[in-house]
Amino acid sequence: MNPALSGALERGEIRRGDDFAVAPAPTLASGFPVLDAELPGGGWPRGALTELLPGGEGVGELGLLLPALARLSQARGCIVLVAPPHRPHAPAWAAAGVRLDGLHLVFPRSPRDALWAGVEALRCAEVAATLLWLDGFFRAGLPANSLRRLQVAAGEGGGAAFCFRPQPFAAQSSPAALRLHLQAAGRQLRVHLLKRRGPPARQDILVDIARPARSASGFHALAGPALPAAGERRERRRATA
Repeated sequence: MNPALSGALERGEIRRGDDFAVAPAPTLASGFPVLDAELPGGGWPRGALTELLPGGEGVGELGLLLPALARLSQARGCIVLVAPPHRPHAPAWAAAGVRLDGLHLVFPRSPRDALWAGVEALRCAEVAATLLWLDGFFRAGLPANSLRRLQVAAGEGGGAAFCFRPQPFAAQSSPAALRLHLQAAGRQLRVHLLKRRGPPARQDILVDIARPARSASGFHALAGPALPAAGERRERRRATA
């Protein structure tokens, strides 16, 4: 092999098509060895966007992240949830090992606010992990330029970045470094690697994961009813006065 090419491969400037890319930043172990074995660097990328596209709500998408989030939290890392579809159920998150004093929730009121909050959380070096649910603010889903902004912001902050998107967007291209399609498979979670910095995955991954039980109200134990916006709360108070 040409010495110059060999040196570039060793430094990670380029990679062979059948090899994993050299991780541009430290990775975060997922807590599932069977999954880590298929992720470049052996875990969730830091400083890069990861897209999670579940086949439905509550298939185990949060459970897949909780082991890693708990470790970050126990190390006093700050975790930010931007526009979660439901209010997190505090006892369930605490039981999973997440420190509630380090869990911050952001409920934007407009597409502009949602994107701004996501970008600023990702850019903040003090935020260890950011979880985003932003597609609901946009009629046709997150625009490609918005996804690029999120990817760039994740690189600036260096934390773990997870963007939850509806399954239909799996067919679209994305600047995210890692993309996973998630489906329930009995008591397991089926993970299909749509994109990674390395060769295509040869088969899906089955992960043993505990799905949250549903409460009497019908919501998952990890989530409660969605928080109403401030304006909605004011209207409710007027209606009951």
